[in-house]
Amino acid sequence: MTFKELGLTSALLKAVEKKKYTEPSVIQEKAIPPVLEGRDVLASAQTGTGKTAGFTLPMLQILSQEPPLRRRPVRALVLTPTRELAAQVFENVKEYSEFLNLRSAVVFGGVNIKPQIAKLRNGVDILVATPGRLLDLESQNVVSLSKVEIFVLDEADRMLDMGFARDVNRILKLMPDKRQNLLFSATFSKEIKKLADRFLSRPVTVHAAPENATADKIIQKAYHVAKVDKTAVLVRLIHEGDWQQVLIFTRTKSGANRLGKKLNKRGVLSAEIHGDKSQNARVKALDSFKKGTIKALVATDVAARGLDIPLLPHVVNFELPNVPEDYVHRIGRTGRAGANGEAISLVGHEEMDYLKGIEKLLGHTIPLEIMEGFEPGEAPVEEKKPAKKTFRRNNSTSNKNSKRRVPVKKRSNSQDSK
Repeated sequence: MTFKELGLTSALLKAVEKKKYTEPSVIQEKAIPPVLEGRDVLASAQTGTGKTAGFTLPMLQILSQEPPLRRRPVRALVLTPTRELAAQVFENVKEYSEFLNLRSAVVFGGVNIKPQIAKLRNGVDILVATPGRLLDLESQNVVSLSKVEIFVLDEADRMLDMGFARDVNRILKLMPDKRQNLLFSATFSKEIKKLADRFLSRPVTVHAAPENATADKIIQKAYHVAKVDKTAVLVRLIHEGDWQQVLIFTRTKSGANRLGKKLNKRGVLSAEIHGDKSQNARVKALDSFKKGTIKALVATDVAARGLDIPLLPHVVNFELPNVPEDYVHRIGRTGRAGANGEAISLVGHEEMDYLKGIEKLLGHTIPLEIMEGFEPGEAPVEEKKPAKKTFRRNNSTSNKNSKRRVPVKKRSNSQDSK
């Protein structure tokens, strides 16, 4: 099938051709036709499946079929959980709408709000936003959602994981009841299906891949390694494999900072990207990574969600996630657009249960190897703390209110007589 056979207009076909895409991905084939028909869509699509174009292309076509209104109210809203994802979706919207008379904007927190206000006051047709900044702008009467015709909730599972459920409900109430709704999620949990029932109307359900499956082109393996040896093992993998680009995941922001410093000291140029970094610092780190100025990008799950890194060859789980689904999101950064990728996990003794949970979710085992020179040894046995000794007080001192007795020296008779 071709993009033309999906029913896209010549202006959109020209934009797609400019990006050198020759044929639609599975999610695009399945999602674009029902969106063009005006149907609500519930889509299960992993990272790297082309899902953004799956909703952006038909959304732009629908909006371009009518001449824009003079004041250009927001007619389409794309809600994303993170700044990085919002920026990436906005770039796609701009690229695909290059030959259309449509305006778009992106708003998210962590940056100066004034340029965003100025952009919105000039009027936009498509708005890409994160929940917090959008509600902030709406409360200031800078933006109205009363004319929204198409609403896209992207990466809905991550939206709920990050605690945005209440914000999403508030935003839903700000839009007209009559609109087209599209919900995209990597997984279909009970919470996602409950959310979908709340605002989707007789949706068409599409799947780009089996739920919770990982890309076939990703080679997955793991090394059993002691926690203290993880950095040394990682450095050996990078040097001996001559890796030029690797995305590394840690569980915490402080862990990302520590690892970044260690890698730089060992000759692996790296940068960290997480929630405590300013937006400018995050953009700079990602740009340096894409350009090859640095080899390693150390990230937390939240910060890395939505990152678009073309042809990323290696992903390393320096620490396994305690939520198995996050493993799927992590390694989905590689093996994209038909390219091969490698995902390696460094598994300590204390993470074996996490590995079992991931394997249960995937439905298969992940080969566990031991690197020569870094044999993990036996799992340490937790030492029992010695029982505290208890001393029984005598009755004379057990009363808290009793005063401490201080011995008094008796005076002699001779002194008494003076």
